[in-house]
Amino acid sequence: MVEKLKGTTTVGVVCRDGVVLAADRRASLGNMVLSEGVTKVFQIDEHLALAGAGSVGDILSLVRLLRAEAKLYRARVGKEMSVKALATLTSNILHGSRFMPYFGWFLIAGYDEKPGLFSIDMAGGVTEDKFTAAGSGMEFAFSVLEENYCDDISLKDGIRLALRAIKAATRRDVFTGGGVTLVTVTKEGYREWSEEELKTLF
Repeated sequence: MVEKLKGTTTVGVVCRDGVVLAADRRASLGNMVLSEGVTKVFQIDEHLALAGAGSVGDILSLVRLLRAEAKLYRARVGKEMSVKALATLTSNILHGSRFMPYFGWFLIAGYDEKPGLFSIDMAGGVTEDKFTAAGSGMEFAFSVLEENYCDDISLKDGIRLALRAIKAATRRDVFTGGGVTLVTVTKEGYREWSEEELKTLF
């Protein structure tokens, strides 16, 4: 069996004024680190984002499909798809592909009337969450999120919490590493934070 190129740990946090998605940048092939510069968080529309843990090829394929569907929705309906609608669409795609599955676990995040976050497994199972993690280091990330998350957390504190969760996975999970990609989605839209900006916060 051919081994797949895999992306590892992703984290999502809902804040009072937006939602945070973060992921490490390592990709592994079996027990070998193949790259330390892989992107696992993607913009789908102006206020919609996806983070994926699993097969890199499958994640990229799904991202291309969802971006096309989001554009079609805008053209037909005249407005951006809601976070829940994108999560439902993703679930339907994954559920319909069970026998030739997308090998990944996906976090859908965005902002419509309020911030939203959904976790979707490869069979299409959907869970709406205030915080979540996926991938090989998810147990370590969850331990930090469980201990430190609170309702009505600010965006700045949510960013710090997501970074702490990824760093915990980096320290304990051999498949997680290579730096961090972090994005926020607020009513102003999708934004990817630079390493310099994150250093000032953490």
